[in-house]
Amino acid sequence: MILTNNLTPASACRSFFSNDTYFAFFSNATLFDGKQVIHPERLVRYENNMSLIIDDTKSTEDKKRRRDIVVKTDINGVYCLLSIEHQSTIDKNMVMRYGNYEMMEYLKQLKNKKNKRLGPQFTIVFYTEPKKWKGPLTLSDYLDIPEELKKYSNDWKIILVDVKEIDTSKIKDEQTRYFIEAIQEMYKGNFEGLHRRIKMNRDNFIYAAIITGSLDLIRDLPEGDEIDMCEGMERMAEGFRSEGREEGILVGRVEGKLEEKQNTLLMQLRCKLGDLSKETENTIRSSTMEKLNKLTVSIFDIQSENDVLKLIH
Repeated sequence: MILTNNLTPASACRSFFSNDTYFAFFSNATLFDGKQVIHPERLVRYENNMSLIIDDTKSTEDKKRRRDIVVKTDINGVYCLLSIEHQSTIDKNMVMRYGNYEMMEYLKQLKNKKNKRLGPQFTIVFYTEPKKWKGPLTLSDYLDIPEELKKYSNDWKIILVDVKEIDTSKIKDEQTRYFIEAIQEMYKGNFEGLHRRIKMNRDNFIYAAIITGSLDLIRDLPEGDEIDMCEGMERMAEGFRSEGREEGILVGRVEGKLEEKQNTLLMQLRCKLGDLSKETENTIRSSTMEKLNKLTVSIFDIQSENDVLKLIH
């Protein structure tokens, strides 16, 4: 059984993709449209604590970088390095950072005299922020290059996968697909969608809840290695409606700090409605827990910011 209080979205992502089956089937869906090119039994964990000594006449600097998960595998007879990196915020330096990772790894490989050729590297950035990615994806996105010189310019790109936009039909492993779909449904606030994940691995459900900030969903989680989602989600949904009715208004049982509740609701609303106005955000920030509870149990019916404001004014 995993200890949820020690998990962050980044560590939950690492824990999930440390499973070779999940890593392989997710990578196949991302890189090969679901075709089974990468095989779980042929993945080898690769030491990714990369150290590079930069030596000049004045100083020696030891620079260390670590990627989340790196594996070595053969693809059509060529050994490649594949990695999956979790990203929960928009990082405008992402392309530079991963270009640095990869160049340091190539320099490391060059030092090994046994290497006749270098192993190519491919990093999938697993992006889980509710907002749509608006940062650079290639080195050229940072540059103004004269038209005449573009054909000579080197470029670098990242493979960014927005979890909210993944076509899960390309994921051929059931539990890997359930994990991605659970994240998508949690961001939508869709309990009915979660019901359809019939038998989901319990730890994976917890990882999905931590990644999305849906901590209420794991408060009364049934025991066992797998969750019967029809039974489990009924219990969890009931938790939001529990502990009485007051003047016909459902009051959800919510634990945790007011600020955490406000942040969770803002994240869910941005996912559902897009960018929110200052008025809506400020109203939620200034609302009491009782009003936020009222908004929580009505989240599925909200279609606009006016609906939000009517509920909590």
